[in-house]
Amino acid sequence: MLLTVYFFVLGVFALTHILEPLVEHFIPAGLVPFSEYHIRFTKKGKPDQPTPEEIVDVKFSNVTLGCMATSTVVGIWYLKQKHWIANNVLGLAFAMNGVEILQINSVITGCILLGGLFIYDVFWVFGTNVMVTVAKSFEAPVKLVFPQDLFEKGLSADNFAMLGLGDIVIPGIFIALLLRFDHSLKGGSRTYFYATFLAYFLGLLTTVYVMHAFKHAQPALLYLVPACLGTPFLVALFKGELGPLLHYKDHHGEAKTDEQVKKDDEPEAVELAKKNE
Repeated sequence: MLLTVYFFVLGVFALTHILEPLVEHFIPAGLVPFSEYHIRFTKKGKPDQPTPEEIVDVKFSNVTLGCMATSTVVGIWYLKQKHWIANNVLGLAFAMNGVEILQINSVITGCILLGGLFIYDVFWVFGTNVMVTVAKSFEAPVKLVFPQDLFEKGLSADNFAMLGLGDIVIPGIFIALLLRFDHSLKGGSRTYFYATFLAYFLGLLTTVYVMHAFKHAQPALLYLVPACLGTPFLVALFKGELGPLLHYKDHHGEAKTDEQVKKDDEPEAVELAKKNE
């Protein structure tokens, strides 16, 4: 019960965080009056510390309150019925927040991460049934479920295929890195992002097809990792940009191309040469 409440609270805040910018973007500014609020609690400091200690400092708007109310309704729906639609809404909110928060700073790091998880996923699905058993028995919105008997039972479907959020978040942060790499190149195209995103989608379709064909659980990363890693390298080979792709660095959200990285490394190289002398 405690774990369910924990995911309920996290889900409400995660879904609110996703809904708020969407509502602000799609609803015309004049349609809903916009009001901002600021809640601040401070604690009076000691005589030698005249500045009060800040305990709570929260800024929000009426849009935030509306999105939180909507998210709470979805959360209560999940608490009461554990419905697969409510599960998927909260699961997608967790996944999108994960892609936004987590970052990798280079393509090489992404390759190592995806490669390691590829081996891990294949072993725990084909080598043992532990992962499948845990995924089926763990009741929490940490996976997306897809009803296989939707056409027979409609929204009351109860035979599900599952996709773990890790199969979304980990490839997602790599695809997000490729989008930042696209922005670092001249021309403003999003070739690497769109190509790899399409490859990821095709990898998902392949996973579903193989699962239905062989009637056995499949490690999604078995198909997603080759798709997500192979596509950008093929695009880079075709465009003659393999070097920039491999040497691309992204430090604290600031994209750096190969030339910028070399410039940043020059002072360190000079200092090291002086020490060697």
